[in-house]
Amino acid sequence: MNVEAGILQENGQEALTVAHSKRSEPLRHCVLDAMQRYFENLDGHGASNLYRLVMNEVESPLLQSVMQYTGGNQTQAASLLGISRSTLRKKLSQYDLD
Repeated sequence: MNVEAGILQENGQEALTVAHSKRSEPLRHCVLDAMQRYFENLDGHGASNLYRLVMNEVESPLLQSVMQYTGGNQTQAASLLGISRSTLRKKLSQYDLD
C-alpha cells in the first residue's frame, strides 16, 4: 500500500493526515501506517495527547458517515454504533454535528 502520512495544523490543532492509493486496505492497516509515519515525521519533537488526537480524527467522520447512512435517525445510528442515544447526542454536540 502506498501511504503518505504526516502532521497538519488545522484550526490551531495538530491533525493526522493520510494520503493513500486507491487500493482497498483494512482500516487498522491505515491507522498503523499513519501512526508509523507520524512517529517518523516527529523528527525529534515530542508527542503528547496522542489518544485524543487520534480519536478526534476518527470519531467525527465516523459519526458523520453513520448519521448520513441512517438519514439522520439517531436511534438507528446509536444502534449501529453500539452506543446509547444519549451518548450519541453528546458526541454529536461535542463535534458540532447536531
